[in-house]
Amino acid sequence: MVSPSTSFRPLLAEMRRGRYYHCLRMIQTEITEELKRRFRRARRVVVLTGAGISAESGVPTFRGGGGSAVWKGFPFEQISSADMLTRDPALVWEWFNYRREVISRARPNAAHRALADWEKRFESFVIITQNIDDLHRAAGSRTVLELHGNIWRVRCLSCGRVAENRQVPLREIPPKCACGGVLRPDVVLFGEALPGEVLHRAQTEAARGELFFIIGTSAIVYPAAYLPVIARRGGAYLIEVNPEATPASRLVDVTLAGKAGEVLPALSDA
Repeated sequence: MVSPSTSFRPLLAEMRRGRYYHCLRMIQTEITEELKRRFRRARRVVVLTGAGISAESGVPTFRGGGGSAVWKGFPFEQISSADMLTRDPALVWEWFNYRREVISRARPNAAHRALADWEKRFESFVIITQNIDDLHRAAGSRTVLELHGNIWRVRCLSCGRVAENRQVPLREIPPKCACGGVLRPDVVLFGEALPGEVLHRAQTEAARGELFFIIGTSAIVYPAAYLPVIARRGGAYLIEVNPEATPASRLVDVTLAGKAGEVLPALSDA
């Protein structure tokens, strides 16, 4: 389904006069053709992805079902918090060990692969992701800004060293650094700020994009949810890909309702 922007108000008026299905087909055709034209002409494309795109690979969103996920009696927001890391790092690592095991079984889906292919088409192409699963890089994408970090990296609480760690399951909990310090997941926990350098670059890229895709995100987690606003102010054409409406739906030029793994390959083919 393609939803119209305000530029199609005259056709909407015709719809109210009884020519609903005729005008709806006209609106959908016009929007689809406009998107194709912009897609072919664009030089700078920015993509914001959220949990929905990885859910199609089997990665739990932890926010589904109308409420917070609970693990061993702890809400997702509590066990993934900076406060819990300070109080009980072993418990936090038990939770992240479980998440790593789940994510290790996931593979990039058709949407991830389509985006990796898009990177070859445009002069500038950047993925800004809220996901920590590294599936974009696994699909072949190179320019990926990870707003919330990466679950396959660890950071020492003593010396600050950052390293990749793909042990599944972990051999010791909590894991230790070579210096003897305790390691933590190199992700943004609840109560922590996003890495300033990554956020600044994401904002800069959003402001200069010609096309800005919003894919599989609930558009309620800030500051990531503000990036489409920055893109709009910079003059970008906004496209949302999501099975359901979100707060961003009121801002975009086009909503392509459906799963990213179906919509993005179809757009590539078109």
